[in-house]
Amino acid sequence: MQLNKRQQAAMERLLAETLTEACETAKAEIVGFSWLSHAVDYAAFPASLAVVWVFVSQADKNRALAAGEGARMIELTAQALGEADIQLDPLAAHVFFDSEEQCRRINGGDWAQRLAPLRPGRG
Repeated sequence: MQLNKRQQAAMERLLAETLTEACETAKAEIVGFSWLSHAVDYAAFPASLAVVWVFVSQADKNRALAAGEGARMIELTAQALGEADIQLDPLAAHVFFDSEEQCRRINGGDWAQRLAPLRPGRG
């Protein structure tokens, strides 16, 4: 789906709105979850869309995933993207889990650098 600049801006606002709702729900439900973000290359949209769920620590992330919370976060992602009329199959290939701790350790806290390679099909 090729989007012009105006459509890209509208999609970005819609993604921010729907993903913010998912984030707030997860904060209330999932211990150690902190925030989420997304990365996208609109030249390859929607295939390049990646949603990243970020925990405070690696231990929080590991604990949540071991408890099956990853499925809940994928479900929340599906709801958010559905509200934005975006279908991705398989959705799980576009959902990533990370931690602030790992970003500081590996990327010096630079989330732009850390998120860049997470876009599916982009390396």
